[in-house]
Amino acid sequence: MEKNIKMPVLFVGHGNPMNAIQTNVFTETWRQLGKSIPTPKLILCISAHWETRGTHITAMPNPKTIHDFGGFPKELYEVQYPAPGFPLFAEEIRDKNPNLNIGLDTKEWGFDHGSWTVIKHIYPDADIPMIQLSIDYFASFEQHYKIAKQLTYLRKQGVLIVGSGNIVHNLRTVDWHQRVNGYEWANEVREQVNQWLFEREHDDLISITQKGESFRMAIPTSEHYIPLLYTIAMQEKDEQLSLFNDKLTMGSLSMTGVKIG
Repeated sequence: MEKNIKMPVLFVGHGNPMNAIQTNVFTETWRQLGKSIPTPKLILCISAHWETRGTHITAMPNPKTIHDFGGFPKELYEVQYPAPGFPLFAEEIRDKNPNLNIGLDTKEWGFDHGSWTVIKHIYPDADIPMIQLSIDYFASFEQHYKIAKQLTYLRKQGVLIVGSGNIVHNLRTVDWHQRVNGYEWANEVREQVNQWLFEREHDDLISITQKGESFRMAIPTSEHYIPLLYTIAMQEKDEQLSLFNDKLTMGSLSMTGVKIG
């Protein structure tokens, strides 16, 4: 790729793992994303599905494809995403950010379904190196936002940073028969979050669980929301923001994606 191209930063609502093997409006949009942005040197993914004590980064040459779910068709468990890792770049990120105390994972993790079910549509050839950054289970929303701020420089080094989760994500209230609509409270949260995104009201997005019962319903646990904070933290002055796949499914699951830059 050309030198000094600043990459966009993405948040992707990944939804049901079955999206990995389906063709639908969401996966088609992901495919178009891959065709519309510059080819990255590296993908750095922050997935809702890798929570750790402290912050860690994958640093193995050939990360495994992790099928971290149950009860799905055999076809889904057969999917592999054999993109290479990039251990030297992982080490460089650690060394350039000593205050973050990033640990190198050389063998335990790999690509969980928060990353590969989406990235396999964006880059189906699996020919771009990819690493994952974990979510520190013990860090606050504000601390995650600050971690992301420190890593913004990576965009100018040809790194595509992808947060993968879901803004509205309440599996306890999912209605498997309600494929195309959302509950009233879920729509309220989706619309308000979208407004805050466009208005760059990052403080409101950081303190979202203090905004009332609808927001606590939408975000009963933090792991699927935190990747959005990594994305918005990397928005630089005057950068435009756009949304894609901005829909609710199964009542209480939003597929909204965010593209910055």
